[in-house]
Amino acid sequence: MLERIGANVALRRKKLGLTQERLAALADLDLRFVQRVERARTNLSVAVLVGLADALEIELEALLRPAVLPPAVVGRPPKQQRRRRG
Repeated sequence: MLERIGANVALRRKKLGLTQERLAALADLDLRFVQRVERARTNLSVAVLVGLADALEIELEALLRPAVLPPAVVGRPPKQQRRRRG
């Protein structure tokens, strides 16, 4: 269940164009707590769920629906090749 909630929080946050910092401020939570929620590394109270749903402008039940995040891309993006003028 925590994986579903974390995935739904992250997906909705990204859809709204919010940073984790901004979501934390809107939900009156600590940034590290929001990060742990998105990684499914912490238990949540009903009050926290309601606060997240309000901050994300969705119904509470939407956080409980099945969802899966795409795999995270780790590392820096590759450098782009410079075109030579000549």
